[in-house]
Amino acid sequence: MTEIATFGGGCFWCLDAVFRQLRGVEKVESGYAGGTVDSPTYREVCSGTTGHAEVVQITFDPNVVSYRDLLGVFFTIHDPTTLNRQGADVGTQYRSVVFYHSDEQRAAAEEVMADLTREGVWDDPIVTEIVAAPAYFPGEKYHQDYYSQNPDQGYCQVVIAPKVAKFRKKYLDRLIKA
Repeated sequence: MTEIATFGGGCFWCLDAVFRQLRGVEKVESGYAGGTVDSPTYREVCSGTTGHAEVVQITFDPNVVSYRDLLGVFFTIHDPTTLNRQGADVGTQYRSVVFYHSDEQRAAAEEVMADLTREGVWDDPIVTEIVAAPAYFPGEKYHQDYYSQNPDQGYCQVVIAPKVAKFRKKYLDRLIKA
């Protein structure tokens, strides 16, 4: 039986590129959640007027990779201390957010954030929102698996590739192709 996780942590291309490589992840889809418009387009979400975050929706096998493990990856590959931004990407569409699908996921997200705060992993406070999963809308086809489809694109080389390398180094034993 599979479960769903939904995370927003900046540009969805970055999250998508990492989670696709994790053993136990069966599907990753880039999309939008948390806004007020049904079926928004990328252009609408980028305008910052819909309230949506760019997210990835992850279908995973909890017998292979736990939700807590996914949270660990999520908090490794983005900066959860910057409000409504990741690097040069600025706006509410780039906010750090965990959209939970069950009370167990909510509790796990709260516990992981408390642990990270207690451990002093970041100098600044974590601003990641933990919110019940709202309606989710898949992104346009060209956003799916963007990194592997466009490896020579500038954003992929400068922004995504370093995140993928950091992830691969830390989670080498959990990669699909180690």
